[in-house]
Amino acid sequence: MKRVFTIAASALLGLIALRAATLEYLSLDDMALKATAIVRARVAGSYGAAGRSIIYTHYKIQVLERWKGPAQPEMDIVFPGGSADGRRQTFPGTPQLANGGEYLLFLWESPKTGLTHVVGLSQGVFTLGKDEKGEIRAFRGANTETMLDSAGHAVRQPPVSMSLGDFHVRVARVLEGARQ
Repeated sequence: MKRVFTIAASALLGLIALRAATLEYLSLDDMALKATAIVRARVAGSYGAAGRSIIYTHYKIQVLERWKGPAQPEMDIVFPGGSADGRRQTFPGTPQLANGGEYLLFLWESPKTGLTHVVGLSQGVFTLGKDEKGEIRAFRGANTETMLDSAGHAVRQPPVSMSLGDFHVRVARVLEGARQ
């Protein structure tokens, strides 16, 4: 009996660990609605800090343009994982932002901790860059992490490449529809 219990407990712990590494797939519209802020921003620096049980990488961002949320010239956003106090933690689906890089970020502020996170980890981060015509585009590669739709089915997140202007129009339509 003890052996059966040990096997069952091990299986349960394995399922819990698997669940912790699974992301819920969010469409662009879902992210726009869930976000408490949507900003175009430039990374001004980063550092690691240990919380109670999780190390967070904090990014200081300069807000270049605000599409949703309170007007702030700078923000501190966090991702789980990083290095602090001689320790290192990693979490699946957590992107790395480049110092000086420009991004379109879908953010949410935790009412419990007051920390500002990115919606859906890597799903809510779009790298900004100019295309061959000089137009600013938002890019996000396909996500390789396990993702589930709202019905619990495994899905693949497609890559995104859209002009920033078209992206802004789409987000504005979603937010306007939510107000009606």
